[in-house]
Amino acid sequence: MARGAQASGNTSRADGMTQDLELQVRKDDDREGLNWARIAGITCAIAVHAAALLLLLAPMTPPAQQQDKEEVTMVNIIKPPPPPPPPPPPPPEPPKEIKQPPKELSPPRPTPTPPPPDQPPIENVDPSPIDPPAPPPAPPAPPQVASDIGSSVDPSSRRLNPPKYPPTEARQGVGGTVVLVISIDGQGNVLDVQVEKSSRNRNLDRAAMDAARKWRFNPEMKNGQPVASRVRVPVDFVPPT
Repeated sequence: MARGAQASGNTSRADGMTQDLELQVRKDDDREGLNWARIAGITCAIAVHAAALLLLLAPMTPPAQQQDKEEVTMVNIIKPPPPPPPPPPPPPEPPKEIKQPPKELSPPRPTPTPPPPDQPPIENVDPSPIDPPAPPPAPPAPPQVASDIGSSVDPSSRRLNPPKYPPTEARQGVGGTVVLVISIDGQGNVLDVQVEKSSRNRNLDRAAMDAARKWRFNPEMKNGQPVASRVRVPVDFVPPT
C-alpha cells in the first residue's frame, strides 16, 4: 500500500513538472521562437523522469530466502551373511574288535573212542546143572557230553609255513623267542597278529608275524559250536650251529 501511494505521488509530481516545462517552452517559443538546446534539455529531463517512473513502478522482488538444507540420510542395506554349510556326517564307527583274553596254546585233544560193545554171553546148548545162570547184558553206555576244546594251531599248516630266519641274524647267531597273540574267527582264519613279548630284535618279530598270518587254526569249541577266540603262540628262533 505504501509503495503504491508513493508511486502515485511521484507520478503526479512528474506530470506537474512536465506540464510546467511545456508551458515554459510554449512561452519561450512565443517570445523567441524555437530553441533547440532548450528542447534537448527538456527531452533529457523527460527521459530521466520516465526512467525514474519505470523504476518506481517495477515490482519489488522479494529477497531470496535461504533454502533450508535438506538432511539426507544414507541407508546402506547390508545383506545378511549366507547360512553356514551343514556339518559333515560323522564318520562311520570302525567295527569293534572282539577282544578276549588270550588262552594258552594247548595240543589238540584226541577224540575219545567209544568203548567196545559188550560181547554176548556164551550159552551152552546143554547146560549142566552145575553151570551158573548167564548174567544179564550190561546197559549201554550213556552218550558223552560235548566238552569245550580250546583253539590251537594246525600242526600241518605251521609245518608248511615255518618262520623264515632272517639271513643277517642267522649269520650273526642272533636268536630269541617271540610270543604272539593271534585273533581267529570261528572258521580258524587269522584276523589279527600282535606281539605280546618281543625277542628284542625287530627282524625276528616281523618274521614270526609274517609266518603266523599264513597259519590255519583249530577254532575254540563251546557247547559243540566253533567260536572266535584269541590264542597265545610262542615262536622260537634258534640260530644255526
